[in-house]
Amino acid sequence: MARLPIYLRALTTLAEDGVTTVSSEELAAAAGVNSAKLRKDLSYLGSYGTRGVGYDVDHLLHEISRELGLTHDWPVAIVGVGNLGHALANYRGFGARGYRIVALVDADPAKVGRRVGDLTIEALDLLPEIARERGVAIGIIATPAAAAQEVADRLVDAGVASILNFAPTVVSAPSGVSLRKVDLAIELQILSFYQLRRATTGAAPPRERAG
Repeated sequence: MARLPIYLRALTTLAEDGVTTVSSEELAAAAGVNSAKLRKDLSYLGSYGTRGVGYDVDHLLHEISRELGLTHDWPVAIVGVGNLGHALANYRGFGARGYRIVALVDADPAKVGRRVGDLTIEALDLLPEIARERGVAIGIIATPAAAAQEVADRLVDAGVASILNFAPTVVSAPSGVSLRKVDLAIELQILSFYQLRRATTGAAPPRERAG
């Protein structure tokens, strides 16, 4: 499953370039995996391609999008409207991938009522009502670390079963709730480790491969 978004990204680029069919070797190279692994992954979707022709790019895009749930409309609430929250709210790529930002929520009374794009920032205490009335499926935590666990708890209490945490801390959620974490600081620290290694030893860092 973790490799499907990588295949989707590669296929989207191919489609934008006007490519209609792609071989497993070409798609594997674009995704950074070996072709045998790619063919095995896609076989689970029931997509085997055509010998001598390859995969139909548009058809495979649809299959993977459906498997990832991207053919649905997923209402999203962003909690924490600081710099990161603003950036996420203004990102236009969500809508094209089936994610619709339906609410911006913050605990700071000074921010409540302000406009960000087409939305108005609302109070954190209204989260249960917002989640119920707008059918929020995914909650994004973009708060400072100290507030992240409380926000996660509030999202769970409001019935939100999928949470993406951008706060620089670990939060917990009960079983049955899908919780993913994005930590930009950790990724930068990994890069700085390899940068230092390259500078001191001349060793090339290993290239991260999908899955």
